[in-house]
Amino acid sequence: MTEPWLSGSLADLHPVPRAVLHSFEQARADLAHWTQGLTPDQLWARPFGLGPAGFHIRHAARSIDRLFTYAQGRLLDEAQMFLLGTEMDAGASRDELLDELGRVLDRVGEQVRALDPAVLLESRGVGRKQLPTTVAGLLIHIAEHTQRHVGEAIVTARVLKAL
Repeated sequence: MTEPWLSGSLADLHPVPRAVLHSFEQARADLAHWTQGLTPDQLWARPFGLGPAGFHIRHAARSIDRLFTYAQGRLLDEAQMFLLGTEMDAGASRDELLDELGRVLDRVGEQVRALDPAVLLESRGVGRKQLPTTVAGLLIHIAEHTQRHVGEAIVTARVLKAL
């Protein structure tokens, strides 16, 4: 399988949004493949002290939502803050986790695709302290942060399957 970034797809988009969308495609495919067959107990297990695969999937989805909120120039709302505190809550199945992630990837992906490249250099603040970045900086971080947690979920899943 050719990785999304080498597929030639989305060539009509600015390179920054294109990279984010390719990251989303890769995350979806990798998590579907590597978590196949895992039970809810396995998804929330912590072999050798590793973070649960379920946490990494859920955190990827919810952090994409939060970071894109900042990219839009908004602050997090009460629902986002509440959900932040529940990311380690065990019990969700693979389908539930991948559905949550898929909904976020679809929604944010549509918004990223529609971004005017002229906004990429606009300043944005992150968090309560409104630490400085740009829309492009947030988009790049969304892509890299998503891949980090996908990788961690894959490692945990592979360890579980090897045990």
